[in-house]
Amino acid sequence: MTTVVIDAGICGFITKVEVVRLSARRVSVALDSDCEVVSQIAEQIRELNWQDTLRERENSLVYKSALQCIKHVACPVYVAIIKAVEVEVGVALPRDVVIHFETVDGK
Repeated sequence: MTTVVIDAGICGFITKVEVVRLSARRVSVALDSDCEVVSQIAEQIRELNWQDTLRERENSLVYKSALQCIKHVACPVYVAIIKAVEVEVGVALPRDVVIHFETVDGK
């Protein structure tokens, strides 16, 4: 099982993603989120063909579901779901992704 926790930023919502490889082509995805909108995606992506998930965005069910449900264009949750799938099926190593804001003169 691969688990990631996303702190989406200023909205304050936390999402936990658990991905489990079920077979050579299938993964299950479980989402636990404080965000009502992200929770809507959970039903749509419960079980996925991981190869389709990692193809171009237009054909990824994760991406399509995010476009339908998540209205905030900069929400990092759907990217985190895809990264978790990558790690679970062994096409990527588990490594944190960080967006860090640097301040200039305390601003």
